[in-house]
Amino acid sequence: MAPNHGLVHLKEYDIKDSNVELIGSDLDHKVKYASAATEPAWNDGHVGLVPGIFVWRIENFAVVPVPKQAYGQFYDGDSYIVLHSQQIKKKKTDPAEETENEPPKLSHTIHFLLGAHTSQDEAGTAAYKTVELDEFLHGAATQHRELQARPSPGFLSLFPRVTFRRGGVASGFRHVPQDEEKDEEEILTLLRVFRNPSTSPGAGADAVIVYEVPAMWTSLDENDVFIVEQGASAGGKIWVWQGKKCSPMEKARAAQVVHDMKLAKRVDVEVVSQAEARSRVVVRMLGGGEEDGFGSLTAERPLVGSRPSSSASSSGGGAAGSRKLFKLSDESGRLEFGLVKENEVVLRGDLDGDDVFVLDDAGRTIWVWEGQGASKAEKATWLRVAQAYVRRLQGEQENGDAYLTPVAKVREGSESTAFLRVIGVA
Repeated sequence: MAPNHGLVHLKEYDIKDSNVELIGSDLDHKVKYASAATEPAWNDGHVGLVPGIFVWRIENFAVVPVPKQAYGQFYDGDSYIVLHSQQIKKKKTDPAEETENEPPKLSHTIHFLLGAHTSQDEAGTAAYKTVELDEFLHGAATQHRELQARPSPGFLSLFPRVTFRRGGVASGFRHVPQDEEKDEEEILTLLRVFRNPSTSPGAGADAVIVYEVPAMWTSLDENDVFIVEQGASAGGKIWVWQGKKCSPMEKARAAQVVHDMKLAKRVDVEVVSQAEARSRVVVRMLGGGEEDGFGSLTAERPLVGSRPSSSASSSGGGAAGSRKLFKLSDESGRLEFGLVKENEVVLRGDLDGDDVFVLDDAGRTIWVWEGQGASKAEKATWLRVAQAYVRRLQGEQENGDAYLTPVAKVREGSESTAFLRVIGVA
């Protein structure tokens, strides 16, 4: 019996919905602070104390560390939390003021990644635990909501290679740990290897994506490299299919992926180019007929580029250069959310430390800036307001992808470099 038969599927999380309605309330902060103090994942003697990358996966509401050798490998049925702690460069000071054994000062960025088929429980736990981790780090972390369909360049830059495979802890999809044998010997796996699709320069621009796609010949694209892994009954061979327009870098990166797979599985590898007649073997292996695959082969890449599509630009998602700044304030006695600036340069002086601001950076990222003097109500409402704004953008689009817009939050005094670049400070 196939491994997904007879299993009960948890309700899949609709990425367009809000799953964090209670985040930010005064009670929520108290509960999280108390919970964080006893959360084993945060209290390992390293989190918040030493620089580095830490990755956890949500398993049955628990935060479970991912082995370091599996960093960068994700399953589409799961949700993850990734912490990146960096040492802050010290300013030149009087040597007499320096003390030995002083712990390094760190800046923190938290990414919670929602797989394309993660469950509501997992998505909610990842979001909730992310805020708890921020509490553990004394509220100094920048928080990023990451979606599998559009991971941010900053997230991709954390790993030399990012892999998205089918499967998950609580889903009915196939999930085979590396140290276990496959239940189905005839499983045929197709991996697509390509560079980061982001058109934005900077972090993550050279990241390599390895993405499992449907094992069909129509998944092939002449611009990329594909890896076909045959099941044990077919000899366990690995095939590399190079599209005729793929780049030398994609060939090189695919070779690295295959090298690692070969070492782990001890199987034979054969490389074929689309231009070779031999490449027809791969097309037939993936279900194609004798007449299939002779013309141009194109298949949409599984990741959406980080810049908004034309539909998003025309519907309020923002075109390049058009930004919108909103203020969330209860100064009048009730919470109000209003537009402050549109199609203008946003400056640091536009941000009042007594309020919360939402900056739509031309559809690239929705930034939430929380002033140190913001009220409890403002702090409790920021994420609901940000997600409501994203839903409004989605409603203005027809078959658009505004719901994929990254959402990030920073606090006054602990702003990330990426945010400071947006407002022209860094």
